[in-house]
Amino acid sequence: MDAELSALAAAGATALVQQMVTDGWAQARDRAVAFFSRRRRGDEAVVKGELEASRAELVAARGAEDQDAEAGVQAEWRNRLRRTLRSDPTAATELRVLLAELGPDPSAQRRGAAHDRMSGGVQHGTAFRARSVGSPTVGTIRPPATR
Repeated sequence: MDAELSALAAAGATALVQQMVTDGWAQARDRAVAFFSRRRRGDEAVVKGELEASRAELVAARGAEDQDAEAGVQAEWRNRLRRTLRSDPTAATELRVLLAELGPDPSAQRRGAAHDRMSGGVQHGTAFRARSVGSPTVGTIRPPATR
């Protein structure tokens, strides 16, 4: 398999796994079901079940902060996409269309959407998030004492 198709399979797996934990998962799942079962009608329920099982595994892995399990889910779908691309030359075009549909929402980028993940113990303190921090002042600013 050439490098371009390997890269396409990797991009497809990345996009699919990213969609598994978004609000748009049902739509992305249905598109993925159509892609994987396009040559074998009747496989839709099986593919949907496999995707949902992968999603459940991914959600559990993220909850447990198990990066190896997360990577395993992605590797599973990357390998499946590679096999599909290898066995069906027309699948590459269809996968590119699917990637365009599953890609990031440009309007979300304009809105400045961000997804943060914090871990660690409870600190009962203040958490800061910033694009860049110059000279922050935290707390109450007291005016200079007058003489």
